[in-house]
Amino acid sequence: MANELETKAINVIRGLAMDAVQKANSGHPGTAMALAPLAHVLYTRVMRYDAAEPDWPDRDRFILSAGHASMLLYAMLYLTGTGGSDSLTLDDIKNFRQWGSRTAGHPEYGHAPGIEVTTGPLGQGFANGVGMAIAEENLRARFGSDVCDHRIFAICSDGDLSEGISHEAGSLAGHLGLGRLVYVYDDNHITIDGTTEIALSDEAGKRFEAYGWHVVQAGEVAEDTEALEAALREGIAEEDRPSLIILRSHIGYPSPNFIDTPKAHGEPLGAEEVARVKEILGMPPEDFWAPDDVLELYRQAGRRGAAERQAWMQRVEQLHVSEPELAEEYVTCLAGRGRLGWEQKLPSWPAGEQIATRAACADALNAIAGLVPGLLGGGADLTGNTGTKLSGFGVFSREDRKGRQLYFGVREHAMGSSMNGMALHGGVLPFGGTFLIFSDYMRASVRLAALEQARTAFVWSHDSVGLGEDGPTHQPIEHLASLRAIPGLRVIRPADANETSQAWRVHLNSDGPSAFILSRQKLPVLEGTAERAEAGVARGAYVLVDETGDLDLVLIGTGSEVSVCVDAQKALAESGTSVRVVSMPCWELFQLLSEEEQAAVLPPTVPTLAVEAAATMGWERFADDTIGLDRFGASAPGATALENLGFTPQCVVDRALALLTTGGNRRATPPGFGGATAERREQP
Repeated sequence: MANELETKAINVIRGLAMDAVQKANSGHPGTAMALAPLAHVLYTRVMRYDAAEPDWPDRDRFILSAGHASMLLYAMLYLTGTGGSDSLTLDDIKNFRQWGSRTAGHPEYGHAPGIEVTTGPLGQGFANGVGMAIAEENLRARFGSDVCDHRIFAICSDGDLSEGISHEAGSLAGHLGLGRLVYVYDDNHITIDGTTEIALSDEAGKRFEAYGWHVVQAGEVAEDTEALEAALREGIAEEDRPSLIILRSHIGYPSPNFIDTPKAHGEPLGAEEVARVKEILGMPPEDFWAPDDVLELYRQAGRRGAAERQAWMQRVEQLHVSEPELAEEYVTCLAGRGRLGWEQKLPSWPAGEQIATRAACADALNAIAGLVPGLLGGGADLTGNTGTKLSGFGVFSREDRKGRQLYFGVREHAMGSSMNGMALHGGVLPFGGTFLIFSDYMRASVRLAALEQARTAFVWSHDSVGLGEDGPTHQPIEHLASLRAIPGLRVIRPADANETSQAWRVHLNSDGPSAFILSRQKLPVLEGTAERAEAGVARGAYVLVDETGDLDLVLIGTGSEVSVCVDAQKALAESGTSVRVVSMPCWELFQLLSEEEQAAVLPPTVPTLAVEAAATMGWERFADDTIGLDRFGASAPGATALENLGFTPQCVVDRALALLTTGGNRRATPPGFGGATAERREQP
């Protein structure tokens, strides 16, 4: 059992949680109160970390998947001094949930040292941890346990286990035998609506046993530090299976009026109840009480890993001596970059060749994977279909942890979130592919990747009605507009193979996530992309075909529609119309340019027609008129669908001439077309 000082320290955690929520008049105190002993055991007895160096690559990771209990994590980071001079302070705790505070309502990656991932949407942290475990296993197998040997701990709730993503991620983790995962399921029987029994009757232990997990039924030991440590150590000892420790806790303990109630989950307890709890715990009534002896206890715990980190540094130095090539590869992985000259390995294709951009993606990945050793990924049962197959690098499995090809199975949601976990773990550069239509299944993970600026590569193929016979259920329409609406996500729809290759240069040389939007059908390699795409893709849009004489019209295309614009330009030129063709693979990068740089590509006084086989929403910022698709598709051969829906050179010519006839003013949309209802922009 905890000694007197430890008991006092655990009660300080509870007091900080109650006081912060009470002062903010908002938050979730009950879980933090109930799990204070568990957090104490994790941070003082079990986890390996150095509070002064919170980014040490070989530290244990802690994920609070039950992100609503954020005060539990904030209290531990403050008390242990995680981050040294940059650690959370008592003032940060006092400013919980306030404007500009580092202690947001749910943990936000990057707000403070020691917050490993952003959690809040339930189940995301659970799946993030699976990705972190994949990264740890892969790095340990490739570079040895002397430099990579750590675990991923997490606390998850009934909400995490109820969400579908936990089923996907739990199944994947069990299949892969990720023994470095040790999860504690806080089985407190309480939800916002009432007891869990009103909506949940799963037997979590049996469910996870069926997935291949090691299940520890810890029972009623939430206040027993020795039993908690024993359960955690049992999970640590199991190397061949992930572990789920089922802990029966009592939310809001020891609140006399609100223990085991929904109020303790999501509301301040009230000043009177807080005072009663402090009295029960033998604490003084003052707010935010954190006495020196408790602080010193936790600061010592935070310093405990310093010697292990220094020993790790010596082992890394020794690796440089004994195996310099391996050490160089390890450092390159940790840096998240490619070796010198990797960009020269990006393939290029001659004009006129026909290749689907999904196939070009696979060619690019395989060309650079040897010099970008962190690349690790695959597809959600669509590996070959999406251009995410690596050849010659092995398959990551129970038998081969060194493999860099991942098979996620039909688990798009878990794939997205586990990739975020890999990216934030560090040492690997994850990529994962499926059809663009199934980005709907991944949206929560994509949004969090953008929020966290995780270096995740989302590869989505079959990007339009051009995919053909699978029909409306598989033909994306609104997806480009939906993804472009996410702040911080680069959405790149390359026009041909050369732009696809350069999209990988952009992603690997940048921070944050990228979305690759790729074609199923073969596209012509366009004249000029071999020379212009490197600079052009990086700028988001560029002039692909120059006008002849005074400029009359600009055609903008993305993806498969750029070649349609090129053919239309030729026809218009024959009739004496001077037309420029702009390829715009990435709105987000183009909008980073200055107004002058944008105007050099899209002159504000020249009529502009955009062509994209997708919803027209948003194009009004760049174009006077848009040939798009504001209806669902149709089951037919891809070329037939595109032709019947208006994505042909002749349709572009007709619309362009109509636009010129009206002087750049918007005209009625002909049947079968979409179209933005935009006014002429004053600025690009």
